[in-house]
Amino acid sequence: MEKTPTARFVFVLLFLTCSIAAAGAEYFKYKDPKQPLNVRIEDLLSRMTLVEKIGQMAQIERKNVSFEVIKNYFIGGVVSEGGSSPAPNASARVWVDMVNEIQKAALSTRLGIPVIYGIDAVHGHGTVYKATIFPHNIGLGATRDPALVKKIGAATALEVRATGITYAFSPSIAVFITKEKI
Repeated sequence: MEKTPTARFVFVLLFLTCSIAAAGAEYFKYKDPKQPLNVRIEDLLSRMTLVEKIGQMAQIERKNVSFEVIKNYFIGGVVSEGGSSPAPNASARVWVDMVNEIQKAALSTRLGIPVIYGIDAVHGHGTVYKATIFPHNIGLGATRDPALVKKIGAATALEVRATGITYAFSPSIAVFITKEKI
């Protein structure tokens, strides 16, 4: 089958359009997981403006977050202070939706750097409705049962991760000292 002049023209036009688009796509070393970590860091830092660097060092409370704040100020971290919740009796789904919206805002910035979301989960993920609440770490230390403390830490980690949060401000190290010989 012989190609018509119109088919050739369309093919050439399509080829040129794809070539131009590919040539315009910039390679970002910091987004390439195959690059060594130090290479990725150097590449990212070299691309950041001073305002972006300042924003990345800022961690703001969840109550002050909006799509516009994250996008306009390049916020690097968000935290839920003790008791700070997106809604009364917020379920895990409500938390996931909120964290996803925050990440969507962060990824829409020029460099697309994800936010580090942190939460106070020292007693378990207590701001999630129906989550498990555990005693304070000093009380757990008083049990002198490392296996129990490890299980509690694992349970808390699962509950935190189930809400889309990747960083928890816990556990703390609490030492229980008695007059008895240890």
